[in-house]
Amino acid sequence: MEPVNVKPMGYEERGGYGGGFRGGRGGGGGYGGPREMTKAKCSDCGNECEVPFKPTEGRPVYCRDCFQKHRPARF
Repeated sequence: MEPVNVKPMGYEERGGYGGGFRGGRGGGGGYGGPREMTKAKCSDCGNECEVPFKPTEGRPVYCRDCFQKHRPARF
């Protein structure tokens, strides 16, 4: 008899396919569950946003839209 609906080892721990260190799709974060979000003010447009890290003084923080504008081009 063949096993039914067997998922690869580590599937659940990574939050499904695409989990792991980078978090993949679906907000579960990598190892250890959801990321703690911190409120910040976008350095570009000034709107309030939430980021998945603690902002460092002297370094810019961008909202989702402005981050796309400042992101280096991918080849």
